[in-house]
Amino acid sequence: MDSTTGTIVAVVGPGADDVLASADVLGGVSALSLRGSEPAIASHRISASGTPWVVHDADPLEHVASAWIEFFQERATLGALEAEIDDALGQFERGHALMPDYYLVLEPDDAPEIWRHWWCGALGYRAPRRVLPIHASSGADALRRMLRSLPTSRPWPDPANWLPGLAMQIPDRVGLRDRVAPPDSTAS
Repeated sequence: MDSTTGTIVAVVGPGADDVLASADVLGGVSALSLRGSEPAIASHRISASGTPWVVHDADPLEHVASAWIEFFQERATLGALEAEIDDALGQFERGHALMPDYYLVLEPDDAPEIWRHWWCGALGYRAPRRVLPIHASSGADALRRMLRSLPTSRPWPDPANWLPGLAMQIPDRVGLRDRVAPPDSTAS
């Protein structure tokens, strides 16, 4: 499936409906309420948009995120997480799901801690400048400013390269082992 030439932005978190409603009044923005849609239908509608920005609420990793969280809360098995990862990878491979260019995470400070670990850790670690916080109460003006100032960065890595290792990404430790410690300033 051909992808849109516009920038794809997924809005996630409480208040997504209000943000999409405010996006509807912005020129050059297609605001698509797709949450709960079949992935292939959501992908088709996103791809068919001809606007510079496509803002939607259909997170292609929603089920993976839930399974990851439930796995670390000991409410799901490793097999359940692996099944959701396999399903998501199959959706991407068939072109039935599109990874958004950016995630706008609504009110991340108010989200349950484990969800912050998902958005800002497990997901954000893969492309930190592509997962951005936003306040839902800020309205259309804040969304317009955010869309006009989206940071440039490397694209998302291929999900097939990182989703299979997700079970080893411990919620409050994601990315820590890969950080370089600052030099000891007391050494002479």
